[in-house]
Amino acid sequence: MAKHCCYSEYMEKVLGIGGFFFAARDKAKIAAWYETHLGITPLPATYDDSHWRQNGGSTLIHPYDYGAEEFGHPDKTWSLNFRVRNLAAMVAQLRAAGITVTVDETVYPNGQFAHLSDPEGNQVELWQPAGKDARSEENPEP
Repeated sequence: MAKHCCYSEYMEKVLGIGGFFFAARDKAKIAAWYETHLGITPLPATYDDSHWRQNGGSTLIHPYDYGAEEFGHPDKTWSLNFRVRNLAAMVAQLRAAGITVTVDETVYPNGQFAHLSDPEGNQVELWQPAGKDARSEENPEP
């Protein structure tokens, strides 16, 4: 493992993202949209109910300049990136539901991307990983 500037191999590190929380003008509508179109179940009603579970794989946490165009609008301050198994199938599914999706025509060494907005204008990026980033707990070999 390469040594980075700020941590060592002996430092306790987080295991992954345990949740992503954000304000919404209509939280029931937004929760339903994410469930209907992206398959993300909403917050469980009880502690006995299951949460949405993601597959293991690469996750990037990266700051951008305030007002960056990657967020779609200067007053937006976040973008959510979801790993997908089959980008073409996901894009077709979303478009069939009337959702505008823009596919990045460039295929990068780490995969292919598409962009859309949720009903409140928040940017959502879809990523079909390739190369080393295609490895996951379910698929350890890219």
